[in-house]
Amino acid sequence: MNRKKILILFCFFVLINNLHAQILTPVKWSYGAKKTNEKETVVFFKATIDDDWHIYSTNQMDGGPVKTSITFFRSNEYAIVGKLVEPQPVIKYEPNFKMDVHYFEKSVVFQQKIRVNKKGFVLKGKLNFMVCNDQKCLPPEDVTFAIPIN
Repeated sequence: MNRKKILILFCFFVLINNLHAQILTPVKWSYGAKKTNEKETVVFFKATIDDDWHIYSTNQMDGGPVKTSITFFRSNEYAIVGKLVEPQPVIKYEPNFKMDVHYFEKSVVFQQKIRVNKKGFVLKGKLNFMVCNDQKCLPPEDVTFAIPIN
């Protein structure tokens, strides 16, 4: 190969490597379930958030950042019991949104109680959330989940 082709290949690989390095994923999700009695289970959704980033409460007021939401796909195998539970968020006035924002840093666990109508199924759904730091917000993201329920 001549030097020109080698230089073009080198530039191509550098460009591809730089594009890959710029994908940000500051939030990692994990899931679990704990049976509380014969008919009820609590499902857990844990967000582990990188330093200097935060996600918003499920109770964030409209007109500001996108609030975290959890959608359960319909099934006769379970029923939702009560509301989604979350810890007390940080509340701070955010001049960019011109309002108080409710958010979580480091990590947060959301909990939802379900009534189990049939043993041995997989609870499916999706999470939607937006993550920001002091300089920027990433576009809202959807993450699907599948949690075995015994």
